Amino acid sequence: MGWPKALPPFLALALVVAGGCSSSQPAATAGAPIAATTTTVFEVSASTTLTSAAPSTTVAATVPAAIPTSAADLGSSWHPGCPVGPDDLAVIPIRYWGFDDQPHVGSIVIHASVAEAVDQVFSRLYADHFPIRRVEPVSAFEGDDNASMAADNTSGFNCRAAVGAGPARWSAHASGQAIDVNPRENPYLLDGEVLPPEGADYLDRTVGRPGMAVAGGPLTSAFAAVGWSWGGTWTSPDYQHFSATGA
Repeated sequence: MGWPKALPPFLALALVVAGGCSSSQPAATAGAPIAATTTTVFEVSASTTLTSAAPSTTVAATVPAAIPTSAADLGSSWHPGCPVGPDDLAVIPIRYWGFDDQPHVGSIVIHASVAEAVDQVFSRLYADHFPIRRVEPVSAFEGDDNASMAADNTSGFNCRAAVGAGPARWSAHASGQAIDVNPRENPYLLDGEVLPPEGADYLDRTVGRPGMAVAGGPLTSAFAAVGWSWGGTWTSPDYQHFSATGA
């Protein structure tokens, strides 16, 4: 798990650091778990670039729910002509449990109007210890949805067309009102194609495994509680997909 290459403006996370913070602290590796023994609080300034959360840190309970974003922050995931502008979007810091059974921190870009609902969903998933592989904006993958899915990345906003039959149309992700969770464990089945291909091992949905979206399970229940729909019920099931719009 890693942060985007540069934090959005105004993104100031309160981090609790084991043993304090020092400029001589060795760089952390991506996906490092988070743990804490003492509480020294500091802020990450808007100009700070992070590659990952330090292995000795954990997110404090007071992390902000939503932070404004800009075109520069969104990178290749946004361009002029998209159905929403940068001012309509926000980035949310996400606490989640990894498949290593350790807490991690990531971030997701969504429409500002659904920020509270998304915060509620991931807070519930965190409380349930529901495992998530990684959570990064699609800008970390140059806006490439296939690359994001191949990395088993949970993501929100991405200004792209919908994937499926019918006339060309915007995806619900293009308005920041959809989230894909654990694409490998929850693939999209479209005309015999498995998206991502790495999700082929999870076509059997009768056996629940960690990270999977199943009817009545913690993942689907968390989104249902805020009124979002699940693509797993579609004729061409998209098990990873949850949206505020039903699309």
